[in-house]
Amino acid sequence: MMAPRVLIAKPGLDGHDRGAQVVSRILRDAGYEVIYTGLRQSPEAIAHAAVSEDVDLVGLSLLSASHLVHCPAVRRRLDELGASDIPIVAGGVIPDEDVPALRSMGVSAVVGVGATPAQVLATVRAVIDENQKAASP
Repeated sequence: MMAPRVLIAKPGLDGHDRGAQVVSRILRDAGYEVIYTGLRQSPEAIAHAAVSEDVDLVGLSLLSASHLVHCPAVRRRLDELGASDIPIVAGGVIPDEDVPALRSMGVSAVVGVGATPAQVLATVRAVIDENQKAASP
């Protein structure tokens, strides 16, 4: 069985990527193949990278209160590229009251600041597993 492939991205102008780097390392240490796109990525660049890398999940790291703009923009662009099957997990500084809106915009799960490595792994694994079950005949 191949290792799951996860793309970690920092959309928008936020210049802090420590959390994205930590999550990338957590996933790599658990056997995931991680593609990290770096800082200040556009939704278009993120979606194109996800499709070209054939990932199982996109993780968006957001600290700049732009989650309600960038998450649906990435979802929309993935859908336009025919990749509606790639789930999105958002992480970072995201108020609890915004989680239902993000879910309705196509975000599969949200991992908040302070999540433990075990919580990050459990969330990513659950989203990938659920997505694979939904895709199975």
